[in-house]
Amino acid sequence: MSPLLVVVGPTATGKTEAGIRVARLLNGEIISADSRQVYRHMDIGTAKPTRAQREEASHHLIDLVDPDEDYNAGRFSRDALRVIADVRARGRRPVVVGGCGLYVRALLDGFSPVPEVDARVRERIRAEAARSETVDLHRRLRAVDPLSGDRIRPSDRQRMVRALEVYEATGEPLSSWQARPREGGIGESAVVVGLRMERTALYERIEARTERMISEGLVGEVEGLRRMGYRPEGSALGTFGYREVFAYLEGKIPLAEAVRVIQQETRRYAKRQMTWFRGDRRVRWVEALSPDVAGEIIEKARGEG
Repeated sequence: MSPLLVVVGPTATGKTEAGIRVARLLNGEIISADSRQVYRHMDIGTAKPTRAQREEASHHLIDLVDPDEDYNAGRFSRDALRVIADVRARGRRPVVVGGCGLYVRALLDGFSPVPEVDARVRERIRAEAARSETVDLHRRLRAVDPLSGDRIRPSDRQRMVRALEVYEATGEPLSSWQARPREGGIGESAVVVGLRMERTALYERIEARTERMISEGLVGEVEGLRRMGYRPEGSALGTFGYREVFAYLEGKIPLAEAVRVIQQETRRYAKRQMTWFRGDRRVRWVEALSPDVAGEIIEKARGEG
């Protein structure tokens, strides 16, 4: 059995296209390791593979839950293990593709045994968070879970709400659950190949992609989510690309400012991703703009580079 192949890297480095080409060359199917593409109705702002791209190669773990549902690394690991086994049972090769380092680590190394949060607790905490300023939310988190308060950026409302939900549901800080021995994991060796790109080129691609998302209808996508009753507070819609458009639609900022902030937050996210993957010694790097990036990924997977 071939080792599991995982393709990682910062956003906008072309992982989707490279993954499709690799899957076609290896008779494979793609398991998405993207923490936002699991959500339904969030297509343009998450750069979700198009219908045409999904016809080129089968994709799994996309469009699993609604934007206000909880989905985490542990659940991803369990779902991915099930899909990987199914793909292999059909004589095809699983190729994990995505930029969420936490999801990849949960799959390869196991995940913290954080229990599921009761829906009533989750709804109550999210309603409270919707009425709270970000600074007050962060102050509340630091009072019950100082370690998580230090780790989670004050602007990251989604992760702050998640930590508060866990504390309210279990009486224990999220950080204490995360310190416990890991569970699950693939239980085998894997080949991890990373796509990298010179920073200036990457930032130019991020800026161009953001403008393309606007021209392709991101504002209309968010308008549709609003009509369905979804809000950014405490949900996947509180992440970059969506919260800024919500702010625009609510008259808080002009569209040009929303675009600028999305570009800025996406660059920051890409920087954090690169820092994460550089810290993983398993990653074998290839240049994202290589004319034969798929071939180079496969060479790395075979230990030839």
